[in-house]
Amino acid sequence: MQGLFIVIIAIAYVTLLFAIASLGDRRSAISGPSRARPFIYALSLAIYCTSWTFFGSVGLSSERGLEFLGIYTGPVLVFVFGFPLLNRIVRLAKAEKITSIADFLGARYGKSFTVAAIATLIATIGAVPYIALQLKAISGSVSLMVEHYTGSPPSFDPFVSDISLVVAMLLALFAVLFGTRHADATEHQDGLVLAVAVETVVKLAAFLAIGLMVTFLIFGGPGDMVDKLAQNAQVRQAMSYNTSLATWLVLTCLSGFAIIMLPRQFYVTIVENRGEAELRTATWVFPLYLVAINLFVLPIAFAGLSLVGTATSSDLYVLSLPLFSGHDVLAMAAFIGGLSAATAMVIVESVALSIMISNDLVIPLFVRRLLKTSTSETEDWSTLILNVRRGAIFILLFIAFLYYRESTDSARLSSIGLMSFAAVAQFAPALIGGLIWRGANGRGAALGMVAGILVWGYTLLFPSLAAPDTGIIVHGLFGFEALRPQALFGTAAEPLNHGVLWSLSINAVFFVLGSLSRASVPLERIQASIFVPRDAGPMPSLRRFRTAITVNDLKDTIGRYLGVERTERSFQSFEKTNGTSLHGNEQASMDVIRFSEQLLASAVGSSSARLILSLLFRRHDRESRDAFRLLDDATEALQHNRDLLQIALDQMEQGITVFDRDFRLICWNRQYRALFDLPDEMGQVGVSLDSILRHLSERGDIPAEQRVAMLNRLTSFVSPWQMELKTSGRILELRSNPMPDGGIVATYADISGRVEQDLALKRANESLEQRVKTRTVELTRVNEELAQAQMLAEEANLGKTRFLAAAGHDILQPLNAARLYCSSLIEKAGKGPAGKAAVNIESSLESVETILGAVLDISRLDAGAMKPDDTAFNLAGLLRQIGNDFRPLAAEKKLELTIMPSSLTVTTDRNLLRRLIQNLVSNAIKYTRHGRVLVGVRRRGELAEIQVIDTGIGIAGDKLNTVFHEFTRLDEGVREAEGLGLGLSIVDRIARVLRLEIRIFSNPGKGTRFSVILPVAAVQEPRREIDARVPARATASLAGLHVLCIDNDAR
Repeated sequence: MQGLFIVIIAIAYVTLLFAIASLGDRRSAISGPSRARPFIYALSLAIYCTSWTFFGSVGLSSERGLEFLGIYTGPVLVFVFGFPLLNRIVRLAKAEKITSIADFLGARYGKSFTVAAIATLIATIGAVPYIALQLKAISGSVSLMVEHYTGSPPSFDPFVSDISLVVAMLLALFAVLFGTRHADATEHQDGLVLAVAVETVVKLAAFLAIGLMVTFLIFGGPGDMVDKLAQNAQVRQAMSYNTSLATWLVLTCLSGFAIIMLPRQFYVTIVENRGEAELRTATWVFPLYLVAINLFVLPIAFAGLSLVGTATSSDLYVLSLPLFSGHDVLAMAAFIGGLSAATAMVIVESVALSIMISNDLVIPLFVRRLLKTSTSETEDWSTLILNVRRGAIFILLFIAFLYYRESTDSARLSSIGLMSFAAVAQFAPALIGGLIWRGANGRGAALGMVAGILVWGYTLLFPSLAAPDTGIIVHGLFGFEALRPQALFGTAAEPLNHGVLWSLSINAVFFVLGSLSRASVPLERIQASIFVPRDAGPMPSLRRFRTAITVNDLKDTIGRYLGVERTERSFQSFEKTNGTSLHGNEQASMDVIRFSEQLLASAVGSSSARLILSLLFRRHDRESRDAFRLLDDATEALQHNRDLLQIALDQMEQGITVFDRDFRLICWNRQYRALFDLPDEMGQVGVSLDSILRHLSERGDIPAEQRVAMLNRLTSFVSPWQMELKTSGRILELRSNPMPDGGIVATYADISGRVEQDLALKRANESLEQRVKTRTVELTRVNEELAQAQMLAEEANLGKTRFLAAAGHDILQPLNAARLYCSSLIEKAGKGPAGKAAVNIESSLESVETILGAVLDISRLDAGAMKPDDTAFNLAGLLRQIGNDFRPLAAEKKLELTIMPSSLTVTTDRNLLRRLIQNLVSNAIKYTRHGRVLVGVRRRGELAEIQVIDTGIGIAGDKLNTVFHEFTRLDEGVREAEGLGLGLSIVDRIARVLRLEIRIFSNPGKGTRFSVILPVAAVQEPRREIDARVPARATASLAGLHVLCIDNDAR
């Protein structure tokens, strides 16, 4: 393989890229952007990965291990978390027709020529070392390849002996061919972006191929590679290198700034962006690319240390490993990959810088010269602009070649690249401050950038060019130790950290102080309101100045920079968009002047466009200051009106659009795009209504065949109508009204919730009748079943009652007979053992009789066999009977039974009430150990309350409702007295039969109060009461007595 063959392959590869770019431009012109454009755009951002990434990262990691990752941390963080910032910059750039980072800064600070020029100089100064880095990488790789195969370094005698100069001029030539075909810098160069994307894929494929070769061909796999490399002392030293936290932070910040502020990155990321969709794709594709291209950096670096060592520079390990191991094809792949990484950077960087130099340095100076002379105004300057850019590219590459020759050869690729990063980082205070601080102005931006770049030059650039033993580096400027370039004021830090810290700190201080030193001029305030928006303030006054500028004057001026044909097309588009007809000799309105300024800015930058228009005003107006004031005031008023209108529209809940007479969008609000979920390109002035409907149709929101019908409905201004978006399910109500000039205003309201409610109500109404019928049938069936069940229950209850009555009658007869026999036996047996047994038997029989009596009573009460016989009677006799009945029982327990007399007459069943009171008094005596039992009556208006109060064991609060259940006895009651738990159950049933209310209050351990509430008789009629006497047990013999038994059983 000869050296000439290597050069031919390199030239052939770059020529192929040129052919790809040309093909991309032609295809874009014919069919528009391809569907793969978002991925092409995302891949083109990897122009960030230059020969520094391809060669330099390996060289850096061979000494400092993982430190190289800091260069990629910043971009990953910016794209993963900084989408709002990037999207905001893209929107501003599109709105202001911005073409470069210098143009962006100039536009922010009142379209300042000074700010744009300073930014251009800084970008150019910072780019020179970076381009020199690419020259060094390409020259080094070509030299290594040629020398390896021929045994001698490459030479092009008799023309030139330095291959780096040949490389520089060839790259300049290709940059001119690639990027200087159009004067309008805002015109998308799809071919260039496609070529950069192809180069991105090539360098990634080449780097991965070298990594796989190292892992599996040179070594026997990952495990074998790790084992062998771990034995190398240089590898262990590199892996153990401790990068300081300060260095990590500096590298992350510098790379984060560079991904936005490097001229080539701003051009590719911002200028070439076509919409939010492309940027969203880039937020995940670009970070993944950075991860992929760094996968094999460490294996290649450590394999180079182990196998190549010092035979070549560590920056060229990627190429030397396949070359020295005999893999010629992979060596050529590595060479092509490195060439791709370098050429892509040089071409796009030089194109971006040439636009900045022409728009922000040369053209403004040229226009300023015209302000002082009477140069012909009919000259076509569009060709001049292109020639300026082409010349700037060649000069830039030549300066980079000189820097490469003069800089120290020992400098690593990474150190050169970081120095360039530190230079473009001087834009950071002005850029970031300009996006968040409305008070920032052009003076602060200019002072900050100048101060920062001077400190950068002193602390970073100068030491890279001078010998290490130079007096200033060793002893400081003028011999002052405090002014040593790499230790200002005694600061001890790594050279890069030191230079970045001081340059950015001084930059920020001068930026703030400079901005505070004077108030912003009107145009700076106008631009600040655009770049840092806020709620609209008071309406500024628009002064009425007259000007003699005509539409033809504007066309002639702009045509000299853009060309006559493009100028005419642009003005025709303006007429169509605004629905106006421009006549050549009529005075230009403020809208036309504003449009002309933006059109000029697309070709020569915002600051130059303003200077050109000022020249035009001076030619026709007597006072140029009036012209400036007119433009400033008109721009401020127009911007205020637009902001005020947009703020008002964005607060509406409904979406709103305004279309001109040609049905092209001229005004809309945020809710409109949100309702239809439209991309950025559908929310731009001039988009046709048909395009929007076509987009909705292609997305599946509306049927394709209904597009024309919907267009007709919108333009027929009929009553409100509805449309459904199929993909989101959203239902919108549309209203349209005509505009006086022939356009339409349409509003859109989301009525999805209301429609859903209407449908639900309709479904409910339709099913209501059926549900009523079904439930009526079900209720009828349940009622019939309930009646049948009730009848069966009554029959069963009646049967139970009859059974209990019959059984009770049959059982009680023998029990009574047995008691008679027991009484006789007790008399005969006396007090002996037999007598005691007889007494026990009688007691048991009495208990059985009591149980049966209670059960029979409950049965009769449940069955309704006991019918109350309500009469009016006086309570005095009933209470005396209760006293007579229970005093002996109370006396046995040494209790005091107190019966309070009462003269009240009540109406109820006397016998049942007596049984109810007896059960309450019996319970009170039974469960009272000591103290007293009180029975009395209280009158409560028309009611009487009979109270039974004791001082017994009481009832817990949670048991008050359970004491009325059958056979329920509380634990305290079981320990206190015998019983069955039926007394209170009978009380409850009697109360229900009598329709009386039972109340209970108890305090455990202190006693209980039962109350029976019954009505007082309307007429107090005293009734003779029969005294009840206490029956005495017969103690005399029953012999010779006649016993009469009466039975009321009908059988």
